[in-house]
Amino acid sequence: MALGAGGAALAYWAPRGASPPRVARPGELLPRAAVRATVGGALAGCDLILHAGDVTAPSVVEWCAQFAPVLIAEGNNDIFDDARMAKKQMLDIHGWRIGMAHELRPESRPIDQILQSSLDGERVDVLIGGDTHVERLEFRDNVLLINSGSPILPHHLSTRLGTVGILEVTPASVRSEIVVLGHSEGSANPCKAMYLEVMAEHLSRHGGGFTAEAAR
Repeated sequence: MALGAGGAALAYWAPRGASPPRVARPGELLPRAAVRATVGGALAGCDLILHAGDVTAPSVVEWCAQFAPVLIAEGNNDIFDDARMAKKQMLDIHGWRIGMAHELRPESRPIDQILQSSLDGERVDVLIGGDTHVERLEFRDNVLLINSGSPILPHHLSTRLGTVGILEVTPASVRSEIVVLGHSEGSANPCKAMYLEVMAEHLSRHGGGFTAEAAR
């Protein structure tokens, strides 16, 4: 599974044994060809794209949907209706409980407080958020917390290539990575690559079977 968040941030899930996919969205201010060449083509390997909010336009959803099914955590800039979008998204994959909401901040709070405000207190093994446009990857309080930043507006700077997240899920482990997409002409990428793996044997998981649901 791969993840993304904040201002056109995306998250997506890769099946067990598959090569980790990449995720992206078309940038209105970046050269379209450059965006496609850098990130768009890699979406072809995804099984599911999880967008952590601020999609901003239905056209972005449809662009993503050509590669894989899409689920969206509704962001404050998502002023449209779509059956694939909800305030929070909850999934069970290979026994791992995964929750996604647009706003988790302040992300430095205790995990229980973040879960209460973002997922109505539901327990998860993996928590995905967006909104900040700043990449974050950490494991604390028995939860893997992921904010993959933004692929086209990192750190709320001018439009440029940023980051996406990858989350690869198997029954035995969850491997997450923040991937730096490279630099745009005249604009350095301010983001930092990160990697973290959590083994199932090291925690009590909250997931069940392989199901997905959207909560409004």
